Amino acid sequence: MTKPTILVVEDDRTQREIIADILTQQAYAVQAVASAEDALDLLRNDSFDLMLTDMRMPEMDGVELLRSAKRLRPEMAAVVMTAYATVKTAVNAMKEGALDYLSKPFDKEELLVVVEKALEQRVLRIENQQLRELVTEAASLGNIIGESPPMQRVFDVVRRAVAVNSTVLIQGESGTGKELVARHIHFNGARKAKPFIVVNCAAVPDTLVESELFGHEKGAFTGADSSRQGKFEVADGGTLFLDEIGDMQLESQAKLLRVLQDGVVERVGATQPRTVDVRVIAATNHDLRERVASGDFREDLYFRVDVLPISLPPLRDRIEDLPLLISHFREKLGKRLGKDAPTIGPDVLEAMRRYRWPGNVRELENTLEQVFILCDRPEVALDDVPEKLRERPSTTEDIALPAGGLVLEQLEQTLIRQALERSGGRIKEAADLLGLTYKTLQYRLKKHEIDRHDPEER
Repeated sequence: MTKPTILVVEDDRTQREIIADILTQQAYAVQAVASAEDALDLLRNDSFDLMLTDMRMPEMDGVELLRSAKRLRPEMAAVVMTAYATVKTAVNAMKEGALDYLSKPFDKEELLVVVEKALEQRVLRIENQQLRELVTEAASLGNIIGESPPMQRVFDVVRRAVAVNSTVLIQGESGTGKELVARHIHFNGARKAKPFIVVNCAAVPDTLVESELFGHEKGAFTGADSSRQGKFEVADGGTLFLDEIGDMQLESQAKLLRVLQDGVVERVGATQPRTVDVRVIAATNHDLRERVASGDFREDLYFRVDVLPISLPPLRDRIEDLPLLISHFREKLGKRLGKDAPTIGPDVLEAMRRYRWPGNVRELENTLEQVFILCDRPEVALDDVPEKLRERPSTTEDIALPAGGLVLEQLEQTLIRQALERSGGRIKEAADLLGLTYKTLQYRLKKHEIDRHDPEER
């Protein structure tokens, strides 16, 4: 992990060395200089996460340094130190971009708390700026591509979600654009000026979920050297996007349910709860009804998040959108690659229509990028596309009857088990592979006593 970099600007040699030593001992990468001129020389060539500067220095004071430093490194956080702290001093420093200030003399604990807080605020500002830039490119219904009836139904619900503050549950396979929809809802709604915070529930260890979501107080557990805000507090006033909520462990689900019900969080080690105003948008590639039925997801939490459901169809169920998507990505990738992207020939388009696209729209974009990079012709031919697109899908004509015959019931069981194995035990996806309805496959699973959680069993 990259160490945070800190530039210390202090004309007093003893103070400069003490501050640098304290920060170095805390695993920060520190450079210390004696004047504003030396600091600006460094900033012209190097970037820093934080600048810690004295206010009164010969030739150039801290406010003037802040003004010049922000022109060179606008993303850098800044904290000022002064022995003459007044309200006017603080206001002037804040106007020039300082996040906080330290009144001299200060102790080690004060220094570390202010530095850590400033670095955290810098990260959040950068994340929110990146998200605002992303919304310009991606988060509009014009860039959530689709003219098919399934996508028009999605657009209708998304428009309604933008206008209200209700909890949203987005369900769909990987690669269908769940996060893109969540961003559109946030950045086009009443909370667009507030934070949009993403938490990947599948990536957070269960032992750290409580600290990650709700925060902790200093000393709450081993390693908690300072207090920390949880994601709910950081997202206060804005939106918390809980991605892959279906993979959250049951114990963590219970803790999340309480926050959604009461609107209050309690940091680990705290004695007082904190009220938060957060809109939750949850997403999953699982069928949560199935996970409720199997005991892997709490029913009460499911009903709490399933207020406004949005179901994103897989690409294979809206294949009529393929030409529109190809046109969109051809323009987008052409700009990214700095070249005129070739057109797609009719035989290639037909091959793409036949392909199942298990990775959905994300796989389509990645495949097109690969093709556009490698193809030197003005039109993409079959020879230019990956082998997966050139394979002819199997049909009933490919099934050979064994010489000794077969039992249709055994064949049906075998096909069901293969579909379950390919879908990872997800009944809806297996039903799609078999051309059956969800209820029909459930009936046949019960009839043949097939355990969907272990396709090889029985």
